[in-house]
Amino acid sequence: MKVTVVGAGNVGATCADVLAYKDIVNEVVLLDIKDGVAEGKSLDIFQKAPIDLYDTRLIGSTNDYSKTANSDVVVITSGLPRKPGMTRDDLIATNAGIVKTVTENVVKYSPNAIIIVVSNPLDVMTYQAHLTSKMPRNRVIGMAGILDTARYRAFIAEELNVSPKDIQAVLLGGHGDTMVPLPRYTTVGGIPVTELIDADKLQGILERTKRGGGECVKLMGTSAWYAPGSAAAQMVEAIVKDQKRVFPVCMQLKGEFGINDCYLGVPVVLGKNGVERILEIKLNDAELQLLKDSEKAVKVVMGVLDNIK
Repeated sequence: MKVTVVGAGNVGATCADVLAYKDIVNEVVLLDIKDGVAEGKSLDIFQKAPIDLYDTRLIGSTNDYSKTANSDVVVITSGLPRKPGMTRDDLIATNAGIVKTVTENVVKYSPNAIIIVVSNPLDVMTYQAHLTSKMPRNRVIGMAGILDTARYRAFIAEELNVSPKDIQAVLLGGHGDTMVPLPRYTTVGGIPVTELIDADKLQGILERTKRGGGECVKLMGTSAWYAPGSAAAQMVEAIVKDQKRVFPVCMQLKGEFGINDCYLGVPVVLGKNGVERILEIKLNDAELQLLKDSEKAVKVVMGVLDNIK
């Protein structure tokens, strides 16, 4: 098995590191446009193999996509963060151009790969990669829901002073303020979270989850990378090991939940073919309205990309 991670920044390098440590693939290729960065980080990760005891081979590449040929999974983390004075439209235009170029090279050298998009704005960058690749929708997916769910579960574990391993949760919708947490589907060791945390505190946790990325930026002055990189690696693991894991991922909807031609996070079964199937869980009227609101917000951003194109 071979996996490529495009973008050797903090998120991409963390993803490569976690994949190496998991020891689930033969080779991880880390690629970046900056001279020597991917090579140096790949060398650093492989030099700890004797310490952490894994056999995964790391290869670094400065923009040479031929080294990524025949990858089974490609993770795209490339893109620029939003800078002072940069509008949302500027950010979308810049990163869409980057993701388009990356995707074209991915398809050229690994036409059978499954593509996982991590670049921001996540929902619209998944849209861009899907448009460019012309692959089936189950093979071009975005990583957001796993990260958002992980933050949600971590905050609940912190509140209840329990193991995060025992918390299961589902989130729908866009990545960010319009995500749709579902307390009704959240359990702690099989116990509904609504029986363990009062409504006000739980609402506070939901709001903190929506601002999870911003909280890290405020504290560090930059975006998070450990959790996003690990979340992407978890998706790769589910695919290469054909685990049939149930995860929320961003993908194109074609009528599911009454939504068409929008890229939103939904619960799916993730395996060797990418998305094996979408789990169209039942939503009450309030939850469905929140999802529709999220759809509207994401389609506005998709419209920005359409106008740029």
